[in-house]
Amino acid sequence: MHVEHLAARTQRFGALAAPLPLGVASRLGERQLWSHQAEAIDLLRSGTSVVVATTTASGKSLCYQVPIAEAVGDSDQVATALAFFPTKALAHDQLRSFGDLRFPLVVPATYDGDTERSHRAWVRTHANVILTNPEMVHGGLLPNHRRWALFLRRLRYVVVDELHMYRGVFGTHMAHVLRRLIRVCHHYGADPTFVFTSATIGDPARLASELCGRPVVAVTDDGSPRNARRFALLNPPLLGEGSGVRTSTNAETAGAVAELVASGHRTIAFCASRKGTELVAGDVRSKLRGELADTVRSYRGGYLAGERRDIEDELANGRIRAVVATSALELGVDIGGLDACVLNGFPGTIASMWQQAGRAGRTSQDSLTLLVAGDDQLDQWLMRHPTEVFTRPPEPAVINPDNPQVADAHIACAAFELPLSHDDIRWWGSVLDGAVHRLVLDGRLRVRSTAEGPLAVWATTGWPSRGVGLRSGSSREIKIRLIDGTLVGTVDVARAFDVVHPGAIYLHRGDTFRVVDLDLDAFVATVEMHDGGDYTQARSSIDIRVTSTDAQRPVGNSCLHLGGLEVTTTVVGYQRREIRSRRILGHHQLDLPPQTLATRGFWYTVTPAIIESAGVEAVDVPGTLHAIEHAAIGILPLFTICDRWDVGGVSTAMQADTGLPSIFIYDAYPGGAGIAELGYEAAPRHLAATLDVLVGCACTDGCPSCVQSPKCGNGNEPLDKAGAIALLQALLA
Repeated sequence: MHVEHLAARTQRFGALAAPLPLGVASRLGERQLWSHQAEAIDLLRSGTSVVVATTTASGKSLCYQVPIAEAVGDSDQVATALAFFPTKALAHDQLRSFGDLRFPLVVPATYDGDTERSHRAWVRTHANVILTNPEMVHGGLLPNHRRWALFLRRLRYVVVDELHMYRGVFGTHMAHVLRRLIRVCHHYGADPTFVFTSATIGDPARLASELCGRPVVAVTDDGSPRNARRFALLNPPLLGEGSGVRTSTNAETAGAVAELVASGHRTIAFCASRKGTELVAGDVRSKLRGELADTVRSYRGGYLAGERRDIEDELANGRIRAVVATSALELGVDIGGLDACVLNGFPGTIASMWQQAGRAGRTSQDSLTLLVAGDDQLDQWLMRHPTEVFTRPPEPAVINPDNPQVADAHIACAAFELPLSHDDIRWWGSVLDGAVHRLVLDGRLRVRSTAEGPLAVWATTGWPSRGVGLRSGSSREIKIRLIDGTLVGTVDVARAFDVVHPGAIYLHRGDTFRVVDLDLDAFVATVEMHDGGDYTQARSSIDIRVTSTDAQRPVGNSCLHLGGLEVTTTVVGYQRREIRSRRILGHHQLDLPPQTLATRGFWYTVTPAIIESAGVEAVDVPGTLHAIEHAAIGILPLFTICDRWDVGGVSTAMQADTGLPSIFIYDAYPGGAGIAELGYEAAPRHLAATLDVLVGCACTDGCPSCVQSPKCGNGNEPLDKAGAIALLQALLA
């Protein structure tokens, strides 16, 4: 559809305000600092917290490695550093990087779930630079902070790598983890300086400041060089005129990767889902012959630690010619030497797209990025508006630290770590009083009077952190095992009913399994090998209830509302479909317990008079509203930094609380993640873009590019594209 030629960029160097210690400078050798590196290092040396938001492969790691090495070697004040990485792979990659630099006196170590328990004591007492992830600080270091007292007393720098990943519910949790860390450091007399690194995002200083609760200076003027790049947009061809159905994005991606590998180009491909990763990797191997087929790997979450490390090492030493990955490898793992990057569908945000594209060409060679469009609403909109891909600014990320579902949990953790007092308002502001009140009423905290004033202390047994999951709200994983007990992988409890329900088809490293049992009490899904000829799609029913209306306003001829919602979802069955043709092979019933979500959302109500004026018959109203709901969710990422999996939707011809035909879009996380508020603000532009999606699609009756959704629990029934266009035109008239 389009090829964009991105010109090369020349490098610009910078000089430090004061020379580095000889031991640190000698390890850098003849390397000169680029301008943004010198700027960031000078700010950090002065005690100013910074966020470095520059392009991929611009040397962001050196911005914190150099000040850390200087601080650790300071004979007057012994220092330590703590670095957060959102994935284990990133932490281990940074361990290799510190090892290669061999700064004097720097003793780096990883501290994550794969660290042997016998080795954790050594890390605590000997390492002065600890590379970890949010979960380990939340559930291991902070509840046990007294054993880390010496390390925390000396803490000079806190690194938060890949800032752009900390958005929505994960970012909201991270904001509270950092407040708890600062609070415990203050208890030991330390006041660390923060350094954030990020791919290019909108307003990085605001997000960084919201995360750590203090001022942060942005360093965004990138001085690194970049060779020429080509960026191509490929739209899979239509299978038939008017059908709207295109050839498989997975198949197009696999074909492109296979051709690139066969012609001698090292390639990385990104897929949105675990299942897609496995399907594409298997297809690439089937298209290649002999030894080349053995150089293709898949990489995703859920793999065992040893499997991940093996793949990372093979990437580093160049044995792998192609890797097909989820966003687990989107981040800054140094896998230099790649010539091409293939994106299996738009990754949801402009920021993520550039981050994934930057995986290729990291060693200064020219590179190619190929975006293979998916058949959903947003991808097809971008194919019709290609300049938006390259001119649209990166989105700002949103978090919601005031979310009581998240705040209450972390304030309980903080009370376990150290008794809470009125002084702790400095960390949590007005959120603190309400949270303590609710926790006391719930019996988890009790208030104790002291001469210095009242203290709120942990009032029950166990570590509260063990009941708080940072990424999905779930605190447990389901272990996926063969009948003989062999561990295959893991999946989060929140996704279990969709992914490993009885009868589900589960893919892992190219192998296909069928779930024969899901034991929710033991947190185990038992699987058996399967021939791989079909796949499954869960079906569900959803009930929605309005718990509060906080704002409302007219948008065209509809009324828009913002407020609290309670969503109850029950997985009632699943479909079996043939992989190649997507033909339905059977319907199966399930008896699983309902799941209830208290969240935030925005919703449109429409009067019967407007529906009548649009010419929509009463029998067609459910399909009309359902089609608008799907199209609106699909295009929402144009206006909020989210993807369709971050939100849910419900449409109904008569909703009990509103008394009118209604379309709901809600945050898919307890308490909300800030997406609903952005959707409410963008509503007029959002509705207009939704109509553009429907009118611009060439299909006759509706297809995945306009009104169908891959996550619909009703099997995309009923849907009325013509009615949706007519009603949206009436609403926007």
